Amino acid sequence: MENFESLLDENLVNFKQKEGKIVEGTVVFVKNDSVVVDVGLKSEGRIPLREFFSPGEENEIKPGDKFDVLVEKLENKDGEALLSREKARREESWIKLEKSLAKKEQIQGIITGRVKGGFTVDIEGAVAFLPGSQVDLRPVTDISPLLNKPQPMIILKMDKVRGNIVVSRRAILEESREADRSKLLNDIKEGSKLSGIVKNITDYGVFIDLGGLDGLLHVTDISWERVNHPSELLKIGDKINVIVTKYDPSNKRVSLGIKQLTEDPWKDIEKQYVIGNKIKATISNIADYGAFVELQKGVEGLIHVSEMSWTKKNVHPNTILNVNDEVNVKILEVDLEKRRISLGLKQCLENPWEKFKKNYKIDQIISGKIKNLTEFGIFIELPDELDGMVHLSDIDWDESGQEAIKKYSKNQEVKAIILDIDVEKERIGLGIKQLTSNKKSSKEIGKTVTCVIKKSERDKIIVSLENGKEGFIKKQNIAKLKSDQKTDRFAIDEKLDAKIINIDKTKKTYELSVKELEILEEKKALEQYGSSSSGASLGDILGAEIEDKVKKIKGEKIKDKNAEEK
Repeated sequence: MENFESLLDENLVNFKQKEGKIVEGTVVFVKNDSVVVDVGLKSEGRIPLREFFSPGEENEIKPGDKFDVLVEKLENKDGEALLSREKARREESWIKLEKSLAKKEQIQGIITGRVKGGFTVDIEGAVAFLPGSQVDLRPVTDISPLLNKPQPMIILKMDKVRGNIVVSRRAILEESREADRSKLLNDIKEGSKLSGIVKNITDYGVFIDLGGLDGLLHVTDISWERVNHPSELLKIGDKINVIVTKYDPSNKRVSLGIKQLTEDPWKDIEKQYVIGNKIKATISNIADYGAFVELQKGVEGLIHVSEMSWTKKNVHPNTILNVNDEVNVKILEVDLEKRRISLGLKQCLENPWEKFKKNYKIDQIISGKIKNLTEFGIFIELPDELDGMVHLSDIDWDESGQEAIKKYSKNQEVKAIILDIDVEKERIGLGIKQLTSNKKSSKEIGKTVTCVIKKSERDKIIVSLENGKEGFIKKQNIAKLKSDQKTDRFAIDEKLDAKIINIDKTKKTYELSVKELEILEEKKALEQYGSSSSGASLGDILGAEIEDKVKKIKGEKIKDKNAEEK
């Protein structure tokens, strides 16, 4: 009896010694979600199945398997030993982790969930904290690809008293990145084809992580087509293939391109789009200065706002065209160096100025509504959306232009005489006062006078008359033939005859015309010599007349020269 009691006491002491210690246990059986383990105590213990393996592990437990477990209590309220596999694993892990920390070794951790400021990590039973900034080299928005998968990490610090372990995955990646960076810097060169990950997107381009080195993919090098913003084609995290377009070893700056991986659509573009040809095209985009046309993938042409309409000036392009409109355009210019193709829309339409000149003649009376009143004249609406201008000096014979214009108002229907049609300058000159004769000046108007050239301007020549008055001859009135209507063909102080066609009493200036005089002389010549019986042609008559006039002018010049010499 004494031996039994002493033996019992001895066993109790042995049992007590196991409490709080890690011992080896043997699996008796597995029932539902529990594992029954024998650790040599008077009763077995029951441990939850989930404590035996880390998340993601799928190992089978069978009777006879041996595991280290922690004896928390000899007996619980049910008379069973209170055992913990998780705490045993944690204790074992702490010992291993302390050694890894001392040696700065890599460890394998499994990210199990998210907590404030970071994530929980299971390291062989030990729970560690992974700060959000230590997950990756760049911020991670989606952690799901990393969950419940072994990840290489390094321990930053441990506090066993508080049970804190802080780990980093980023430190491992940085080591790998530095090794990749060194290799990349040795191998990289212009023309190298690489793969990378989109790291950041800006208005001007995209930063690509090449694996240890960042490169800039400029927005103009993303596609041969026009790209308004890089985000239209790329997003952060995209894995893409690129080519090195420029590399600066001293500053370690790398310029990248995607479009250079495909053939340049501008190659031989001049053969495809010949200047002067007309083609059909679709409006792809509208800007303040014009409309873009997609000619083919990666090639656009521009219809500048000035080339859209013959008559609509200083208007926004969207008042004339819309996106997706199909239009006929003319190729105006192909600049291969600047990669620009200039197109014209109005060139495929009839020129209304030329049309007007065909349908209307000088001195013809025309009517229209007043479109606008300005400080220099009246604008009148004409057919085909054209405007004609009545200059202040052509409103009234007697009143000044400033006073005369007060009699007119916007939208008023008026009549005018066509004075000039300049297709090149897109101008139509009109006159109102010419509808009536100038009674006060009728004696002088129509007279032929000799005048002296004083000054040549771009659109007229300034002359002085015999009476000392000043006058001018408009470019279109210099000669009957357009080829002779050049203001610079006259010398200063040269004399010529001209017909008075208008007098501006306000400015006290005379408007003259050599053209009117030529026409008048032609008529006189025909009346004098142009009978059917004479046998002289119009060409003969005019030729003779002109020859005589030339001789006369040359004689006068010789006389003037001799007089000057004397």
